[in-house]
Amino acid sequence: MAGSLAGSEAGRRPPLSVEELRGLADLGEIDTVVLAFADMQGRLQGKRFAARFFLDEVLEHGTEGCNYLLAVDADMNTVDGYAMSSWERGYGDFALRGDRATLRRVPWHPGTAMITADLSWHDGSPVVAAPRQILRRQLDRLAERGWRAYAGTELEFQVFTDSYEHAWRSGYRGLTPANQYNVDYSVLGTGRVEPLLRRIRNEMGGAGMVVESAKGECNLGQHEIAFRYADALTTCDQHTIYKTGAKEIAAQEGCALTFMAKYDEREGNSCHVHFSLRDEAGRPVFADPDGEHGMADVMRHFLAGQLAALREFSLLYAPNINSYKRYRPGSFAPTAVAWGPDNRTCALRVVGHGGALRMENRLPGGDVNPYLAVAGMIAAGLDGVDRRLDLPAPCTSNAYAGDAAHVPGTLREAAELWRDSALARSAFGDEVVDHYLNMARVEQDAYDTAVTDWERYRSFERM
Repeated sequence: MAGSLAGSEAGRRPPLSVEELRGLADLGEIDTVVLAFADMQGRLQGKRFAARFFLDEVLEHGTEGCNYLLAVDADMNTVDGYAMSSWERGYGDFALRGDRATLRRVPWHPGTAMITADLSWHDGSPVVAAPRQILRRQLDRLAERGWRAYAGTELEFQVFTDSYEHAWRSGYRGLTPANQYNVDYSVLGTGRVEPLLRRIRNEMGGAGMVVESAKGECNLGQHEIAFRYADALTTCDQHTIYKTGAKEIAAQEGCALTFMAKYDEREGNSCHVHFSLRDEAGRPVFADPDGEHGMADVMRHFLAGQLAALREFSLLYAPNINSYKRYRPGSFAPTAVAWGPDNRTCALRVVGHGGALRMENRLPGGDVNPYLAVAGMIAAGLDGVDRRLDLPAPCTSNAYAGDAAHVPGTLREAAELWRDSALARSAFGDEVVDHYLNMARVEQDAYDTAVTDWERYRSFERM
């Protein structure tokens, strides 16, 4: 692929090597390899191959997929407005080439391995609007300065004892949560669903992820499984595999779980993104024991850049109509463009000490595309460093009650801010900005023409 990969490849090791895969295929222990990439919504798309054919042909040469996979809505409908893919352009192919550093077992499917793909056109140039490529470009910008990004994502989800098929047939109404009350940190509450949580933890571990813990959350049936941080590209790859795998494991157990940002009027599903930088020697860049709050100047400028770009980049952190329904006072989802040391009422929270000092972006929900979110954090941070932006005073009280700027309240507002952002266009390029602006337009248009249950209940008889 074109461009340096120094920022995203250095030091990465595959959970499963090609040589190990060959041996397992020869023994008949692995017979299927999934080659997949994350689409605009962060979902895995791809193909399943016979293991021997994958090793003999696909590993070296790649495969093809219709380029409409980066130009459809959430229902996989073809829509207009995308420059790279359309009826006029014939809906041709792009190439999928597996990143060998991502090869891993898939324990929840017998005899299966998986590899994450990068996308390129047939001339070898990258598909610049592909989420993984967008992140790669920002990682390369960091590498030019001798920096490397590390990230961790904390995904919350809600578990229901109903199957996905039952949930679909019932219109996702009247579902039974796996817990009937708030089980935040409750050992008893998590014990109720431990068979499912244990399967997810152990089988993600078998897929090469380092599992830390599981805990209950506030909403009914809501839980979180945490994984150890890693370099940013690895974390985002693991994030997408975990979301797919957790749903597949839940389905095998006759349950359903959702990562949607706001399932009901109670607490939504968040995805807090922890972020830090290291230099080429592996030394923390953000920490300075003599700095205010232990922060080095680089971190102060980087954090200031987050605040300056937060509203303009909200589309990267909250990509759907439903995303914006999380942002309510007192909900543990942020409403204020503010930062604070260990302050969960702010959009940006500074946590950790010494070498573990890091920032936490609390804006994303469980529906976030991690590649886009982390790419946005890098682009915003580098702008803050380049312009040596001053970090405003921290919020040490209730940010919900403060006078800080408000995060966007709707997808429409976020899309307009993204469209008009000079920083977005300079950091990502017009093609990327216009591509994801069209994604937002398509989503907004679909919502604006839909008639909801809320409208029927409110209006059918009484209006």
